[in-house]
Amino acid sequence: MSDTINSLKESIITYNRNMAQETAVKAIEEGIEPNDILAGMTETIRKIGDDFGKGELFLPDLVGAASAMSGAIAVVEAEIEKSGKEVEKIGTVVLGTVKGDIHDIGKTMVKTFLVAENFRVIDLGVDISSEHFIEAIEKYNPEILALSALLTTTVTEQNRIIEVLKNKGIREKVKVIIGGAATTQEFADEIGADGYEATAARAPRLCKTLLGKE
Repeated sequence: MSDTINSLKESIITYNRNMAQETAVKAIEEGIEPNDILAGMTETIRKIGDDFGKGELFLPDLVGAASAMSGAIAVVEAEIEKSGKEVEKIGTVVLGTVKGDIHDIGKTMVKTFLVAENFRVIDLGVDISSEHFIEAIEKYNPEILALSALLTTTVTEQNRIIEVLKNKGIREKVKVIIGGAATTQEFADEIGADGYEATAARAPRLCKTLLGKE
């Protein structure tokens, strides 16, 4: 492992977004393959996610690490696009926070972890209507639709979106997963979601399991 990759890992562990971006640029300038850069970051963020799951780290740690890593990922993705190289993805995930809910942090962390694990993520943003989710499914043909809701007043939107999918005859076309502070496994079962995850760091594992790629 090069010193630069080790420095990149350190920047994520210390939640230093600027250092992460600068080190990612340096790694590219040194000729390190983008996939190798991503692999180094993924190893680090997995460890942080595992430590969070064990209660050894806390939410601010997870948010800080995800922010640092997302900065570096943006640099690497720009280089991949510039090079024109095709990188095979595990699958495509359409992600968004449902209508009436403007919370973004958890969703953004989920995106960071999914991108790190080589998923293509279409992030629709926050306060997204069922119609917008449907349009995205028809446009991007994702394997997974990920719906976030932090408020108890907005979780019903997750159910509504699943019902709209059924009414349009495309429910079987996509796996639906839900998350957010207002959601539970019991609620996921009740509305017929395919999966539920309480922790952003474990979202990639859930998606891989649903796609049979764990």
